[in-house]
Amino acid sequence: MTEEPGFFSAHNPLLWYTIAFVLFFGIFGPKLWAAIAAALDGRAASVRSQLDEASRLRREAEALLAEARRAHAQAMDDARATLEGAKNEAAQIAEAARRDAEATARRRERMAHDRIAAAERAAVDDIRHAAATIAADAARGVISETHGAAEDADLVDRAIAGLPAALSGRQAA
Repeated sequence: MTEEPGFFSAHNPLLWYTIAFVLFFGIFGPKLWAAIAAALDGRAASVRSQLDEASRLRREAEALLAEARRAHAQAMDDARATLEGAKNEAAQIAEAARRDAEATARRRERMAHDRIAAAERAAVDDIRHAAATIAADAARGVISETHGAAEDADLVDRAIAGLPAALSGRQAA
């Protein structure tokens, strides 16, 4: 009967593997841990800066949208003032036309109505143009904001979800 060598025998490979493992991680373990921690800290800082940039862009887009709304309101006020001015001018022309002969009054009244209609069409066209421009700018801002933030959020979620598996894979190796 041959006796098997004990664990602490000099001929036991498991003992040497254990000693090599302990020495390797005793010497290189802190450096490996520091490198892994630095890489994770760098990634976290990158994600944090991307989130800060997305937040800044969102604030800028909201400010632009507010400015566009103010400009739209100003354009509406200007259009109302122009329309009111056109109506006042038409009333003055109509009063002057009544003092003149009936034929002259009809001609001038017709001219005033034509100018009112033109001013109304111009005001409506200006408002439509301003509204279209504002809507396009707002849509562009919302699309760029939504597109960037969703992708950033998805990227961060995937990175966080894969972190345990990545750490488990590195520790098992």
